[in-house]
Amino acid sequence: MNTPQLEKKKVWKEVRDYLFIAVAMLSYCVGWSIFLLPNGIPAGGVAGVSSILEWSALHIPAQASYFAINATLLIIALRILGWKFCVKTVYAVMVLTVALTLTREFTANLHLLHDQPFMAAILGAVFCGSGVGLGLGVNGSTGGTDIIAAIINKYRDISLGRVILICDVVIISCSYIVLRDWEKVIYGYVVLYVTAFCIDQVVNSMRRSVQFFIISERYEEIGHRINFDPHRGCTVINGQGFYSGREVKMLFVLAKKSESAKIFQLIDEIDPNAFVSQSAVIGVYGEGFDRFKVSHKHSKPATT
Repeated sequence: MNTPQLEKKKVWKEVRDYLFIAVAMLSYCVGWSIFLLPNGIPAGGVAGVSSILEWSALHIPAQASYFAINATLLIIALRILGWKFCVKTVYAVMVLTVALTLTREFTANLHLLHDQPFMAAILGAVFCGSGVGLGLGVNGSTGGTDIIAAIINKYRDISLGRVILICDVVIISCSYIVLRDWEKVIYGYVVLYVTAFCIDQVVNSMRRSVQFFIISERYEEIGHRINFDPHRGCTVINGQGFYSGREVKMLFVLAKKSESAKIFQLIDEIDPNAFVSQSAVIGVYGEGFDRFKVSHKHSKPATT
């Protein structure tokens, strides 16, 4: 693939990522502003802190405190983590702040499921979790505890998930100070669990990968087409038929699940008689896929 086409593809990927983040923030906005906030159900992260401030005697609008807290955290993160971490997070925070302001203005008299708080908690968590998962799937973030976790993780060998979980549990537990209702706090824990489950489901579905083994006499033509579009690498493996004893060439290909249909289509166009094996893989790491997820432990040098 020539350079102009590669550049065009990169630009489209960036545009698509920002569109996905916008949709993700709208989903989060629906869950938080329509189902959780009106029913007095706490959430985790900065959203939870903002909810507590609105329910307290201060009555600070959630959208105002959400923006102010995230702006402060982003200024700190910009100095410590660099602008690459912050650019999509800034965009996500701005989209969510604007969406939250408009949604609350136009739905001021709307109070869904006020007599069914458990159902409100489930639906709110599904919308929020799906939004966060969709954002994370394109390397976006809603900010808040994600920023705190990233800063702590830079200096201490503590997993991001553990830091976020601890922060969320503390925030939801503190909501009792203003709500004075342990039932609502328990609903908050339900929101935390369902949100985490939805995040995992959405992120895993977006990053799911597959592997292909393709045996065909026209393997070179198939390999060139896969290199061109969907722009995936191919490895040629020498093989031998056990029964026939005939030498064969086999292509090994790793691709995203969403690219499977395109690969099958081009194989069918080139060699409908090709032998193809497709299987799901748990994780693919490296160029074009996910980054390695390893824990770097700092060990002291041995002394003699």
